[in-house]
Amino acid sequence: MIVVSSCLAGLKVRYNGTDCLDDTIEKLSTDNKVRTVCPELMDGFSTPREPAEIIGGDGYDVLDGKAVVQDRTGNNVTQMYMDGAYKTLEFIKSLNAEMVVLKENSPSCGSSFIYTGCFDGTKKDGVGVTTAMLRRNGIKVISENELFQ
Repeated sequence: MIVVSSCLAGLKVRYNGTDCLDDTIEKLSTDNKVRTVCPELMDGFSTPREPAEIIGGDGYDVLDGKAVVQDRTGNNVTQMYMDGAYKTLEFIKSLNAEMVVLKENSPSCGSSFIYTGCFDGTKKDGVGVTTAMLRRNGIKVISENELFQ
């Protein structure tokens, strides 16, 4: 079983109410070969919502209490991201998923890159909170860019 970010399967769950439909993932989803998950919705966020970025590090730093997740208006939403990561971990474990494909750049799902925390569109090396949680628990996480490499 492969689990993918809901937005990659065409569900309009991103912060701005859009998706990031990936044609390959759409085909796998249509053929019932994947399950979808949105860590941000699992942690109680709604769509649309304020964009959020990690301030002071990456997802590992958030898990270790060294960084926070903050939305554009300045609200600290770290606990909601932590809760979503934990719920996603439990969901993935319940499915015995072999691999998880998460949306690159997201403060939850980024697996190689995330936004810098400046809300200016710039990115840096790093992982999101959910990716950090899953990897710390031995679950393989890749981005949509790595799916068929």
